[in-house]
Amino acid sequence: MNDFPPALSQILVHLLKGVLYREQTPQLWHDLLTLEAAVRDYLAVLGLVLDLDDAEGYAFVRQRDGGDDENPVPRLVARRPLSYPVSLLCVLLRKRLLETDASGGETRTMITRADMIDLMRTFLPEASNEARIVDKIDEHIGKVEKMGFLRELAAQPGIFEIRRVLKAFVDGEWLADFDARLEEYRKHAVDGA
Repeated sequence: MNDFPPALSQILVHLLKGVLYREQTPQLWHDLLTLEAAVRDYLAVLGLVLDLDDAEGYAFVRQRDGGDDENPVPRLVARRPLSYPVSLLCVLLRKRLLETDASGGETRTMITRADMIDLMRTFLPEASNEARIVDKIDEHIGKVEKMGFLRELAAQPGIFEIRRVLKAFVDGEWLADFDARLEEYRKHAVDGA
């Protein structure tokens, strides 16, 4: 009937649903490394590319760039524009990852809910209702967590791990313009837009 390993289906379904982390599913990760060529071949048929970072322990699927294809494959992976506060939080979290990497310390980067609120306040327009600001920032934290860039520790509510996959989405080239972008965000906050 079929001559492909059963693990291939599990890997592909997991990747099509989201990010695959080595620490969460070690056996599936091992299978992915073993079947990497088959996974890449299958995804290529769908116009997708496997983005695998073995050093950081994550893999995900991205849409292949259209380039000059005569017959481009329709987009399978949806692009979702991020709101200003969500993109800002992603940038601030990525900066925190960069600082941790530069210090050469921990392999995991932790941040508290209170720290994220303090970081975000600098860039958000002033408002009179403090509770409303905190609620809105909590919404943004929830969205970033749902995207897979944050994971709240089960044993320590209010403390989050910044997932290293964020590095693939907010890359070094983007961070090269980081200060200019932060200045744009500050201006955005002052303008109240």
